[in-house]
Amino acid sequence: MATMSVSVEEEMKEKMSRLQEINWSAVARHAFEEKLREVDILKKIASKSKLTAKDADEISRKISESMARKFKGME
Repeated sequence: MATMSVSVEEEMKEKMSRLQEINWSAVARHAFEEKLREVDILKKIASKSKLTAKDADEISRKISESMARKFKGME
């Protein structure tokens, strides 16, 4: 198995150190595996998509604008 270093904020490290019963390497490994699964799914979806980069940018812009309006109303 390969070794990898991960940097975290000092406050997070202190909190993690207080929870010695948790295997943080296993937690990180699980998170990495889950993200890789998500990326694989997205790549499969994208490979079948007929959207152009311009189309995707336009959809992204519309979603961002919609979310901004939604969260602005929550103030």
